[in-house]
Amino acid sequence: MAALRQTAGSGVLETCGLERILEALKLLLSPGGSGSSSLQITKHDVLLTTLKSNLSALEDKFLKDPHWKQLKLLRDEIANEAEWRQDCMDVTWRFTSQTLLLLLCLKETMIRLAVEFNPGKPNPRTPEAAPALSPDTLSISQQKTVQSVLQFVVTLGVCPYLVPGVGVPVSYRTEFGAVVQDVVCLGAAPSAPRRLYTSCKVLLNVAQHASLGSLIFCRHFGDIAAGLCQLGFCPTKRKPLNPEEEVLTEDERALSRKALRDILDQVYQPLAVRELLILQGGPPQSHTDGKTQVMCQAPAWLRRLCGQLLSERLMRPSGVQAVVRGILEGAGAGAAGGSDAEATAADWKKCDLIAKILASCPQQSLSLEDYYRDICPQILDLFHFQDKLTGLQFQRVATTTFITMSRERPQLAAKYLLQPVLAPLHRCLNTAEVSESDMVPGTILVTEEELSRCIEDVYKVYVVGNEPLTVLVDSLLPVLGVLFSLYCFTKHSVSHIRSLCQEILLWMLGKLERKKAITSLKGFAGLDKTVPSLHSLCHFRAATQGGIMITIKEAVCDEDEDEALYQKVSSEQCQVEHLGDLLSHCQECGLAGDFFIFCLKELTHMAVEDEAELKSKPFSSKSLLELEQHQTLLVEGQERKLLVLQLTAVLCERMSEQIFTNITQVVDFVAATLQRACASLAHQAESTVESQTLSMSMGLVAVMLGGAIQLKSSEFAILKQLLPLLEKVSNTYPDPVIQELAIDLRITISTHGAFSTEAVSVAAQSTLNKKDPGGKREEQQQTSHERYSNVSYHHLEQQRSHCTSNQTSLTPNAPLIPQEVREPSITTNQKSGSITIEQLQEALLSAYDPQIPTRAAALRTLSRWIEQREPKALEMQEKLLKIFLENLEHEDTFIYLSAIQGVALLSDVYPEKILPGLLAQYDGGKYKHTLETRMKVGEILMRIVRALGDMVSEYREPLIHTFLRGARDPDSAHRASSLSNLGELCQRLDFMLGSVVHEVTTCLIAVAKTDHEVQVRRAAVHVIVLLLRGLSQKATEVLRDVLKDLYHLLKHVVRLESDDVAKLHAQLALEELDEIMRNFLFPPQKLEKKIMVLP
Repeated sequence: MAALRQTAGSGVLETCGLERILEALKLLLSPGGSGSSSLQITKHDVLLTTLKSNLSALEDKFLKDPHWKQLKLLRDEIANEAEWRQDCMDVTWRFTSQTLLLLLCLKETMIRLAVEFNPGKPNPRTPEAAPALSPDTLSISQQKTVQSVLQFVVTLGVCPYLVPGVGVPVSYRTEFGAVVQDVVCLGAAPSAPRRLYTSCKVLLNVAQHASLGSLIFCRHFGDIAAGLCQLGFCPTKRKPLNPEEEVLTEDERALSRKALRDILDQVYQPLAVRELLILQGGPPQSHTDGKTQVMCQAPAWLRRLCGQLLSERLMRPSGVQAVVRGILEGAGAGAAGGSDAEATAADWKKCDLIAKILASCPQQSLSLEDYYRDICPQILDLFHFQDKLTGLQFQRVATTTFITMSRERPQLAAKYLLQPVLAPLHRCLNTAEVSESDMVPGTILVTEEELSRCIEDVYKVYVVGNEPLTVLVDSLLPVLGVLFSLYCFTKHSVSHIRSLCQEILLWMLGKLERKKAITSLKGFAGLDKTVPSLHSLCHFRAATQGGIMITIKEAVCDEDEDEALYQKVSSEQCQVEHLGDLLSHCQECGLAGDFFIFCLKELTHMAVEDEAELKSKPFSSKSLLELEQHQTLLVEGQERKLLVLQLTAVLCERMSEQIFTNITQVVDFVAATLQRACASLAHQAESTVESQTLSMSMGLVAVMLGGAIQLKSSEFAILKQLLPLLEKVSNTYPDPVIQELAIDLRITISTHGAFSTEAVSVAAQSTLNKKDPGGKREEQQQTSHERYSNVSYHHLEQQRSHCTSNQTSLTPNAPLIPQEVREPSITTNQKSGSITIEQLQEALLSAYDPQIPTRAAALRTLSRWIEQREPKALEMQEKLLKIFLENLEHEDTFIYLSAIQGVALLSDVYPEKILPGLLAQYDGGKYKHTLETRMKVGEILMRIVRALGDMVSEYREPLIHTFLRGARDPDSAHRASSLSNLGELCQRLDFMLGSVVHEVTTCLIAVAKTDHEVQVRRAAVHVIVLLLRGLSQKATEVLRDVLKDLYHLLKHVVRLESDDVAKLHAQLALEELDEIMRNFLFPPQKLEKKIMVLP
């Protein structure tokens, strides 16, 4: 084809334009003005006739039309220099030859036009004007013509000559292709290989022009590649069948092989991968239906060749991305995304296929390690695509490949995948060796981008992949301490990696062996110093882009030692709290329960260590260094004890009642509790706490043995672990009742429940807070009718000794005991009218219980019965009111708030009876109460006002007068409280204020101007703010007589008041007033039309 390139300099091209060549191509395609209808011809004879008529029409144009003379000369010149036969008995080949010649003419003409093009200089006055278009540019219609021509060339000159199994048969593509397959005459000269070689060679020659090459390869790359594979690599017969048979020379086969590799390197690599996969084909297909056509399987030589070429594509730079794009885009997920891309991203089968391809080492690689060294960085790059949809596809492929490689080659995956991913975290471990150059304070050890990328990659591999492989778990285990420290830091600010850190930690704690998980939690809490953690010189800092970076700490000065100590203590406290938050998500898997039991056992060890310390003698004969070391150990031991106590307290506070998930954990909990109690009794006298602890533990065992759950024989084997401890209790505890219960529990466990004494049943019933057996209930009922102030504490303790202690301590056994039986009987939800006199008397008795939880629960129960309008409770309204009012004096918040709620609910039922008494208590009078009680009564009055709603107008006069009198009280706090209550009341009265507005205004003006206490003046101004804010647009009507006075008062406060808060309130009130008056004077325009119906 070198001669063809020389024709660009001939004079023939000077007058031959693109339009003429394209007109000739159109003539070949659409004779008689039929357009593209020839593509739809289905009959063989009509197709052959059409092709012949097209060729004849083209020759007539060349002979008769003088305008076509130059094109004829160019075509003849190229045809004379061509190396293939154009005359043939087969019409299809003659048509293909003429089309190929015209394409060569088009290419040479476009090259010449581009060479001669000399664009003028751009006009600086119009720089926005588009530059001149090159004359070799094809228009859209011209490109369509060329594409149609190329389709004919490939259909008639390439596809019919491919052997079965090479490429997709043309008969499977279109109906026209099936017709072409039958009309091609393979017996006529030149032979099929020669025709295929000629077509591929000319098309590659034409494709050397960039514009034409893009048109050829974007649609016909697969067919050309299939032809080159067959020409260069298809095995040939050893001997020709006859001497006249034409066979390709070895040089031509070598040129075909070279051309194949050249175009594979030239085209878009995902396209090359996709077409090679199509050529390679799939597994052989079986005939399921006689009517269904089944494609032939690709020959063995072609499958091997495509595999080799695909491996070469993979080993190239960015080869992994090319393979992934080729497979995904070939599956329907275009580069632009769309619904097909989303479906592909969600298809894990394709991801598994790509992962297997990437994890398999090709034969071209020197070694497996070299392959992993080259491929793994490209796999990691797949995690970091910015495009959302494409990134989602690549991330899933990368995750699946990561896991597949870790499963098949764990050592290589750890070296080339896991180490690069976890390198930022390893860099700041306390076991890492930090160079002296990095020890400079303020040095950035891990940048914001590195840390964010590391956490995101770990999340994608571990949490999204969700494969607990040994190599993955073992690689992440050493850096869990750093991850937890990072998680704690993110809890103090807003960070996008907080949820990622939490999910990674929860995933790891759930997948680790239980012993390793407990060890990791000990390291998080600071109880195990051997667990790797964040380096002491490293700390986290907020970065400029909203992320986090790791830097070297600044040196601590002597003056800052106290601050550094405070930061250390507060940091440890925060870590314990954040650990509690983390464990609150680990209750279902049982990890939180196991760690809680570990903390209880640590408490037992602490009791034993305390006893040993008490018995140890001071060693005065030792040196000062040994004394200092001993003192250091004692300090560290005390720190550890405080940490265990704090951790136990946090777990008790944060964990829910579902902390224990199986009977083994419950037994371990009871065992740890018994061991701690026994250890305490060994060196300490009997105490109430130890007695309640033992009662709770053995009561829990009694509940399990008493039928709360159905125990199996294997569970009894677990319970037998308690036998030595129960025996120890029965021998050492001084209380004979507890000794007897321990003996009975041992007998019941040993006999697997076959023998159970009455003591076990009584203990179970007491723990579950069921009714007591015998005559205790009657005795309790008789006692409840007496005056409550004379009830002895001993009697109440006898009734509730087990119930109260267990109620506050038995939270962890919740999964084993139904919710309805764990609650006290007085707090059980009752339907309206379903309570009995006994229950009411028990609640009334409990309202005087000296123990705060019992009394508060009783008050809450009574309040709920009043809210439910229980008739038996409402009949005793006076007694209930007395109980509530007496409990108002209690100093505990839980008690007096429950009493406030009860009085408010009772007043909602009988406001006309109760409200006057409350107003008298609030006002004082003869029997003046304490300030705290009057403030509590004021809170009750405000709750009543809110509950009454619009009905509050009936009690307007006594309420307002009481609050106005309270504004003159000698106590400043009561004056401020009265004004605050007055403001909220006026805010709710609206138009019902009436003439009282003058009294209120006069009071507010006098207080705001003359009161000596700043709190009272603030309250007075705040009342005006509440009034204006509550009335809003109605203020101009309700306050029309006093609005001017209020305005003057606010201006007076703004100008002369010394208190800034009062000034602020006044300014807010002026702004509210300004907004009200603006809306009144300039109401908003409403685009509405009034329709009036005339009578």
